[in-house]
Amino acid sequence: MDAFTNIPEHQKGEFLRHLEDQQMKDSLKMYNHLVESCFEKCVMVNWGGSFNSKQLTEGETKCISQCSEKFMKLTQRVGFRFSEYQAIKARESGILKK
Repeated sequence: MDAFTNIPEHQKGEFLRHLEDQQMKDSLKMYNHLVESCFEKCVMVNWGGSFNSKQLTEGETKCISQCSEKFMKLTQRVGFRFSEYQAIKARESGILKK
């Protein structure tokens, strides 16, 4: 049974606004983690973080590109696995049929 249908009509709008807020916070958290991780790995550690230029070096640019691509692929894969796990648990509990 869909949990959303159990919410009283007068509370559904508030619930959806709260859900949207939470999704926005989660997105910002993920983005901030990506920026922080890739900056630390590519600018501060590997290249010394010299800040001698306003522009990123070629090595920094390449590293950031690879780091962000890897981060996004990992995040996507974790999301898929979580969805699969949720579907399995739902089938086991009888909520979904095969």
